[in-house]
Amino acid sequence: MCSTDGVKVRIASYNVEFSRSATPEQIGEMLRPHDFDVVGLCESPAGDWTERVAHAAGLEHWFAGEVSSANHKDKYKAILSRTPLGDTDEHRLGSGSGWNPASVVSATTCVGGLAITFSSLHICASGSSDGHAFELATRILPTLGPGPVVAVGDYNNRLEDDAMLTLDRAGMRSTWRDLDLDLTGAFTWNAFAPDNSRAGVIDHILYSRASSGQVRAGGIIEMAQPLSDHKPIWAEIVFPVG
Repeated sequence: MCSTDGVKVRIASYNVEFSRSATPEQIGEMLRPHDFDVVGLCESPAGDWTERVAHAAGLEHWFAGEVSSANHKDKYKAILSRTPLGDTDEHRLGSGSGWNPASVVSATTCVGGLAITFSSLHICASGSSDGHAFELATRILPTLGPGPVVAVGDYNNRLEDDAMLTLDRAGMRSTWRDLDLDLTGAFTWNAFAPDNSRAGVIDHILYSRASSGQVRAGGIIEMAQPLSDHKPIWAEIVFPVG
């Protein structure tokens, strides 16, 4: 959508826990009413699973990677989009002392005449310079673009952790920093054990600071009956044009 102040893009990210607790149609039907332009999924099963979610969500275009997190069964990364996807790619990550491999799937799409590079990832918790986040910041993100870059997924780090600060210094800003939300006590894992969850908010939507994007809305999608051990997150960002 184009307006006088830019292009509005509605974005979501969801770790679907290899569809253990919901069908792809249930996940797609949950996403559909939110009218998202692009969605990043992680821990997605193989086969036609991503296509089935996309169809149920009303998103015609999709791309799924081929690197499964930690070589586990059915933990792939995927992108769903309302507009066509181009320059699809997958970037393998394998550094640090945690689980390997990780990966990032990326694609470009055009929303309201603006080309955006969108990435969906699943990485391991790490420090400032010895793991997936550092590798993402120094090796992958600099190759994406031009234009706005958005990187969503399960980062397995809280906003204040060194790994996330490394990404911030690399020019990627979290939508959580722009939203007027109190995240104290909030969490995105484990949705099935709310009384015992101490992980905090470990799922994030990042956008390139150079894009001059403005975050207008966003948050954690709460469900009475969770469809995964993670909660979906979302944001609405307006990117200037011209």
